[in-house]
Amino acid sequence: MNQPDAVVLGVDGVDFEREGRLLLSGIDLTVRRGEHWALIGPNGAGKTTLLNLCGAVTHPTRGTVHVLGKQLGRVDMRELRGHIGYVNPRHPLQSDLTVEQIVLTGVAGSIELVPRWNPSPEEHDRARLLMKTLGVDVPTSPHWLTMSQGERGRTLIARALMHEPPLLLLDEPSTGLDVAAREQLLSTLDELRIQHPETATVMVTHHFEELPRSTTHAVLLRAGRVLASGPVGDVLTSKRVSECFDHPIRIRHRDGRWSATA
Repeated sequence: MNQPDAVVLGVDGVDFEREGRLLLSGIDLTVRRGEHWALIGPNGAGKTTLLNLCGAVTHPTRGTVHVLGKQLGRVDMRELRGHIGYVNPRHPLQSDLTVEQIVLTGVAGSIELVPRWNPSPEEHDRARLLMKTLGVDVPTSPHWLTMSQGERGRTLIARALMHEPPLLLLDEPSTGLDVAAREQLLSTLDELRIQHPETATVMVTHHFEELPRSTTHAVLLRAGRVLASGPVGDVLTSKRVSECFDHPIRIRHRDGRWSATA
């Protein structure tokens, strides 16, 4: 999909209502090629709701959302989603597919394998390359129902990258991971960002230790509103984070990693 400039995502004056409840209010956000954003805030702040707008999953109630140069409401949402990589650790797969089969579902953007569809040799080759890059290409890799959360996370990132998306969205990708698996996942994200320097990413989290070293920008969300937005070092200050979580929090940044203590 052609992009006329460096902006891959533009959210302008967006409100989002559901069943009479205002979940997002007055949201502005601009993401450019090669930027890596973190959406941070307490539970119920609206992080996943905003990510769903960015991923062309839902429409705004008011305001405009442009994704990859296309305005939601004036474009085929399903076709647009085919150009976006979306990683959700709660991926609703029910079948016990192999790693390669799961990765190949990224070609069609489906959850299950598409009936009577046969991937091309080139698609098989790309799937195997991504499996190797993400470290899920070992012969003993289990099927979906017996994978660990770490294996699932890396497999879903490989799936999201099958169509080389210019925008990659990650909804709490470290959910359910132990410390070792989390660190492996974060190292993988940092390496992917080196290998694909023009890809923009937006990641939802509320744990500061889950931020990759390559994070460039951040948004603090509170009660559906943007409290602060911009370069990560300007946004993630003790004062702003304490206000966002309504609790005194000390933020530290050492060796490229973030941490928070009360």
